[in-house]
Amino acid sequence: MRQQFDQLTAILKAYQDYWRHDPFIQIVSGQLPWQSQHPALSEWLSECSPEHIQTLKQSPLQCAEALSPFIPELHALQQAAVIDSIGEASHLTLPRGLDSGVPGRKLEQIRQMGSACIHNHHGSEWLEWCSGKGFLGRILSSQTEQKVTSFEYQQALCDAGQHEANRRGLSMQFVQGDAFDESSKQVFNANQHAVALHACGDLHVTLIHHAIGARLPALTLSPCCYHLIQDEQYQPLSELGRQAELSLTKQELRIPLQETVTGGERVKRHREQEMVFRLGFDALCQQNQVTEGYEPVPSIKKSQLSDGFEHFCHWAAAQKSLTIPQVDFEHFERVGQARFWKMEALSLVQSVFRRPLEVWLALDKALYLKSHGYQVSLSTFCDTATTPRNILLHAFKS
Repeated sequence: MRQQFDQLTAILKAYQDYWRHDPFIQIVSGQLPWQSQHPALSEWLSECSPEHIQTLKQSPLQCAEALSPFIPELHALQQAAVIDSIGEASHLTLPRGLDSGVPGRKLEQIRQMGSACIHNHHGSEWLEWCSGKGFLGRILSSQTEQKVTSFEYQQALCDAGQHEANRRGLSMQFVQGDAFDESSKQVFNANQHAVALHACGDLHVTLIHHAIGARLPALTLSPCCYHLIQDEQYQPLSELGRQAELSLTKQELRIPLQETVTGGERVKRHREQEMVFRLGFDALCQQNQVTEGYEPVPSIKKSQLSDGFEHFCHWAAAQKSLTIPQVDFEHFERVGQARFWKMEALSLVQSVFRRPLEVWLALDKALYLKSHGYQVSLSTFCDTATTPRNILLHAFKS
């Protein structure tokens, strides 16, 4: 684990100028350092057609293969980011209706993680951290008949979860509380196996700290949303992480999250249309001296996109109290389209660093737990089609 972490650190630092640049900011600022620093790569990117870009975005392996001539250690980086699968989850026969209200893909995530937790269980009860309505806790309670303490911030979710647990006769107790308040430590005890599915940023870091402090026999978590932290930069937990001096901003912590399988084609079309509109509006403003540089525009309802680019421009101008002149809106929409595909080409380079960065972050937590006497493993608990956030960190006291 230490060797894997060191190798990832070395390559990520050596090639940080490839992944630290945000493609959107590169486009709107007009600052494309690769044109001078990496001319061959820049030329290759400029020749990529939209169809080729889409193909590479859908196949990380193919993308890495295409970029390997320009990034000499890319193959070694990809290998260093490989973690083993936990294997096919054993089939869980769930009581009828237990999965009520859970979307199919989310249910599969919960089922697979629940199976992994039960298979590697240590302790005589469970703590479900950031539980929501307690869907994972229901599986753990019904399968093991052990007590589950479900800790959740939103009272409405606690109430709904407790009502369902009581109705089913499950041994579950919902506790409302703020994970970042000192009082949250009170829900921990030395008999618990703590679990957390997709606990965001500092929420899973807080769980790790509290679990160590309470001497929990085990914890199993799947981290998510690494950028949701209280500090401006990532604070490594492990000694090796601190020594690495690989500073990561909140924006850079978003990089692993840019791969998504949810939403389908409709969501992809909305994203493309909105980005084309934003990039076209920015070009309109900068070329007509409406703004001196990029002006961030608030979020827009997806239903408004169907009103067209010109409507978007007038809406955006009103949001920022800008006055735009009479222009050829069709021209600037075409400019936005061209800028969009240029941005997507640039994002291909950053994309091959997503998983290595995510594994680096997970290994930092794993090494920290290891230094506190836990036996630790990293694995994937489901395939990326179910969720790209499929890293499972399991730690237990022997």
